[in-house]
Amino acid sequence: MDNTKNKQFETATLGGGCFWCTEAVMLEVNGVENVVSGYSGGDTPGKPTYREVCTGQTGHAEVIQVQFDPEIISYKDLLHIFMTSHDPTTLNRQGADRGTQYRSVIYYHDQNQKETAEEVLNEMGDFYDDPVVTELSPLDVFYEAEANHQDYYRNNTSQGYCRIVITPKLNKLRQMHADKLKTASA
Repeated sequence: MDNTKNKQFETATLGGGCFWCTEAVMLEVNGVENVVSGYSGGDTPGKPTYREVCTGQTGHAEVIQVQFDPEIISYKDLLHIFMTSHDPTTLNRQGADRGTQYRSVIYYHDQNQKETAEEVLNEMGDFYDDPVVTELSPLDVFYEAEANHQDYYRNNTSQGYCRIVITPKLNKLRQMHADKLKTASA
């Protein structure tokens, strides 16, 4: 019997630079049911493409939508994992990726998420030496990215970017949040 049909999942929308990285991180978190890469926060009409977003002229950020079970992982814990899996102190940049499309951002879906995000952002100020510059905004529209950007890390683990950038992020995740991750067999 499929128990997921009776579950009440919640959704978080997060941008931490390249969506390939944030997707790979969140897919390892226990309680995360699904992760979809996409775009949000822009003002260009119509559904954007990856190529358009990469120009930095659409206003969109690369984001992920995370469907999670709040009985297994709280929104607050999800945000703590998110905030420690990228650098929220660099404005419009993650590593070599530069531009507004790579900004650190939390798009909240309701007032409870907004208040929880504000609390986490305040807490994270003590964790980092530099000021946290993560944007906090209401979610307007989410556009799903093209199919080749979904489950990118799992489909491209031997690709250079995956080995050099994403694998170290996953290793850090496994050290910092081992108690919040799916079992090795998942």
